[in-house]
Amino acid sequence: MRRLLVLAGLLVLLAGAAAAYYVTHARYGGNVRGSSTEFVATDTVPIPTAGAGLVSPMFGGVPEHLHQGVGKLRPPYRLVWTAEGTSLVEFPPALAFHYLYYATLSGNFIAVSTRNGRRLWTVHVHRCEAASPAVTRLHRGTVFETFLNKQPCGRGAASAGDGELLAIAAGRPHTVHWSRRFGATETSPLVAEDHLYIGDAEGTVYCIQPLTGKTLWSYHVGGSVKGALAYDRGKVFFGAYDGNLYALQAATGKPLWRSSSARDLLGNHGTFYSTPAVAYSRVYLGSTDGKIYSFGERTGKLRWSYGTGGYVYGSPAVWDGRVFVGSYDHFLYALDAATGALLWKFDANGPISGSATVVNGIVYFATLKRRTYGLDARTGKEVWTWGDGAFTPVVTDGSKLYVVGWGKVYAFSPRRRLQSSK
Repeated sequence: MRRLLVLAGLLVLLAGAAAAYYVTHARYGGNVRGSSTEFVATDTVPIPTAGAGLVSPMFGGVPEHLHQGVGKLRPPYRLVWTAEGTSLVEFPPALAFHYLYYATLSGNFIAVSTRNGRRLWTVHVHRCEAASPAVTRLHRGTVFETFLNKQPCGRGAASAGDGELLAIAAGRPHTVHWSRRFGATETSPLVAEDHLYIGDAEGTVYCIQPLTGKTLWSYHVGGSVKGALAYDRGKVFFGAYDGNLYALQAATGKPLWRSSSARDLLGNHGTFYSTPAVAYSRVYLGSTDGKIYSFGERTGKLRWSYGTGGYVYGSPAVWDGRVFVGSYDHFLYALDAATGALLWKFDANGPISGSATVVNGIVYFATLKRRTYGLDARTGKEVWTWGDGAFTPVVTDGSKLYVVGWGKVYAFSPRRRLQSSK
């Protein structure tokens, strides 16, 4: 009898191991190797220049969400100031007019000086939050931010109920220009061609007039829209929890194409939380099926996919023909943007949920073990690390590197190297 129990236990363990392998490696099929079809190496936008204006005014820096930072900063660094937070800061600040704008999970919307970290203002919204703001020059500077349900910030705060979009003066006094109610929304606002775009948990995306908050058009899909929309050449792109990537005309909302993530043996799709990045005539994004996808920007056809061993929530960073994406399997991946071929991967010893950012050839990312890394983007060699951070950790204005910790923002300046005597 004892032998039968032991044998049954072993069978259960083997079945569990087989199921785990199936989910993490084989559930959604193998990789799809790509080629140069529908890939144009010169077809990408320049990053903004360092200065006093809109340096990194939205999630990913530009409407195409390339996650590239301005300037020539490189390690080693010295800590200049620290801004204390009130709770978790999950998404990176927008950077404009010498200020960092960001919101905390507890619903505090904050502006701090890039010079010294001193707070310009705080707006107590009393709503849960999981998005980066966007900044424009409208009204001599306006900040747009999305919010989820009112507190407490439980699991349901991001799935149903009432969310809000605020338009607030960037300077002092921080006047609220207007507010709009939507479904619970955690999409970082996209501003492109004088229009504002967001999505919500009820599966609707909106094109909004930034001056008034008026809806210009809306489009409904079969699942929650949680990542930000991306814009390029008159089109917007977004993924949804129905497993589809959508392309619409930015001006009218007219659908152009729809593409899907891979199916498993039961016919289920992986979902898209990841915000798309658009470059080289391709659209790149990650999925909860553990894959990183590249679709043709014009046709929507799958050009390649690469499977990791865990969820891919973060948005791709695109730089110099490479795509950088982290996974819950603890690895950061560098892939060839044309083919999806693996160039290198780095074991960070912790799940990677946020997006990477490339600054002057260094790719920065953080893990849920609360550590931020800087790697050589060409080789994957570690060159810098900091003992805080969890999600998308870095923005820069070219003079300082701003690192987002769990509940703090740190400002680093380059440390002067000692000159060797001749």
